[in-house]
Amino acid sequence: MAITFAVNGVARQVDVPDTVSLLEVLRNHLGLMGTRYGCGLEQCGCCMVLVDDQPSYACTREAGTLEGRRITTIEGLSTPAKLHPLQQAFLEEQAGQCGYCLSGILISAKALLDRNPNPTRAEIVAALDKHLCRCGAHQRILRAVERAAGLLRDGRPA
Repeated sequence: MAITFAVNGVARQVDVPDTVSLLEVLRNHLGLMGTRYGCGLEQCGCCMVLVDDQPSYACTREAGTLEGRRITTIEGLSTPAKLHPLQQAFLEEQAGQCGYCLSGILISAKALLDRNPNPTRAEIVAALDKHLCRCGAHQRILRAVERAAGLLRDGRPA
């Protein structure tokens, strides 16, 4: 079945069965490798993307549910010339160690900051609770989201 949707602001069409996962479409059909496969069970958050600005697990989201939707992946956060303030803050705080989980964490953090530009530490923890980072960079990740919120409030474009 042909499915038409926007990925990172670009209209795309793929011819795949309805039940193929969004993760498979992104990686195997569109060549967007930033979204990771972790557990395949919505338990780790590595595959998180935005679907119509809402965090969604790409590992279990069926392609047939995406007709006409807007999908944002980690590749859609920045341009080659300019990092998103979240990415900049993560670099400044050295919030990643192996980096495997970061694409999903950045996506969920973006969704949080889009709806709440001044989150509390507890709200950040709640928004990122569905993500598993095995490297133990949790405190640096929280500081990076706090820093990004400040950068966005100070006028850096998202």
